[in-house]
Amino acid sequence: MFSQLIQFLINAIYWLASIVPLPVFAFLGPLIEEIIAPIPSPLVMTLTGFIAGAENIGWVYAIFLITIGAIGKTMGGLIMYTIADKGEDFFTKRFGKFLKVSSHDIELIGKRLSKGRKDIFFLFLLYAIPIMPTSPSSIICGLIKVNIRSFLIAMFFGSFARNLFYFYLGFTGVEVLESINEGVGAWERVVYVIILVIIMAIFASIYFHRRKNTS
Repeated sequence: MFSQLIQFLINAIYWLASIVPLPVFAFLGPLIEEIIAPIPSPLVMTLTGFIAGAENIGWVYAIFLITIGAIGKTMGGLIMYTIADKGEDFFTKRFGKFLKVSSHDIELIGKRLSKGRKDIFFLFLLYAIPIMPTSPSSIICGLIKVNIRSFLIAMFFGSFARNLFYFYLGFTGVEVLESINEGVGAWERVVYVIILVIIMAIFASIYFHRRKNTS
């Protein structure tokens, strides 16, 4: 069932690429991909690169496509960040007393992760490393309320680096598309589980820390 859903989403991305101009696809594709997490993250930019290669475009136009792709992905990440931010507020207001977890406790984690250049570079790597799914990273940043400016800077430049990598691979030929999407898609599902465990560990750590201090 899940594999059928993924295939449906992949087909929808191919359909979108066939009906809109390439710059529009390069912008909308990453935005949609960031919001609808099951879509394999290499799909949009490898497909963009392949279409661009078939049209024999120049490198200036290629950089343009990669840049607007990074803007689209960053906008999608901001949407996920905002949803997670508001969701955390809703959660802690209703269950925070029971779990001994407050918004302040969670915000402290975000403040520690966005203080200096090293922390912004760490966030940059989360979005730049190809095998890392970006949507969960945006959700975690929203949950712990990472500084919004640091988040946007890190995500844009990280997405640009990732897009450049996948665009080039797609540019080399269509046979690369399927193997990349299948391999990375399977790995991303494993990373999703790992990130879910990390989120649970964050809340558990705050809970036990507060419980220890109040006992």
